Amino acid sequence: MSDFTPSDLALSWSGGKDSALALWVLAREHGIVPRVLVTTVTEVYDRISMHGVRRSLLVSQAQATGVPLVEIEIPVACTNEVYEQRMARALASEPLRDVEAVAFGDLFLEDIRTYREDRLATVGKRACFPLWHRDTAALAREFVAAGFEAILACVDPAQLDGSFAGRRFDDDLLDDLPPGADPCGENGEFHTFVYAGPILRAPITVEVGETVERDGFVFSDITTPSVT
Repeated sequence: MSDFTPSDLALSWSGGKDSALALWVLAREHGIVPRVLVTTVTEVYDRISMHGVRRSLLVSQAQATGVPLVEIEIPVACTNEVYEQRMARALASEPLRDVEAVAFGDLFLEDIRTYREDRLATVGKRACFPLWHRDTAALAREFVAAGFEAILACVDPAQLDGSFAGRRFDDDLLDDLPPGADPCGENGEFHTFVYAGPILRAPITVEVGETVERDGFVFSDITTPSVT
């Protein structure tokens, strides 16, 4: 990573804990600020893909980081072929055309890493993983201790009780995770939305709305409070 300059990198951005940690580590440990954040958004739902977080919150969050945002729209029930086509098109267009690498917040899943490396290689780019093989239990506690604040936006009830959806990601939640659940949710147990912390210029005011089960996942709708 030391051979990259700030203009070399884009950062894959989900709005969640791991991508926030990746942004933090890039700046704090490597002196790198990504050129852009890259997020996939599901067209019909107008939400961050997989996480189910509203697009408006994504935009507010990106503005709070001070890093420009590139949104790549994908359809509902997107096939891998369509996903790869749209990603390739975005990577060949401004402002991603000239970046040398894309950074990801992945932690230990070798198959995901290999897939990312292989796909980027086809368009002449590299992948890098600033959090790779860090101890996830320690990393989760470090996230909390550093002053990050996040909410579980999505839970896979096949791996974690749906009641965890909508909870704050804090020490109490980490203490309550069942044995076998990864503290960073690396196996897809949960996804988060970061609304405060050292990467944001100011916190985003949020509240937890309705929690629903859809397509085999439990989603808590994170919103901004209504002004009355």
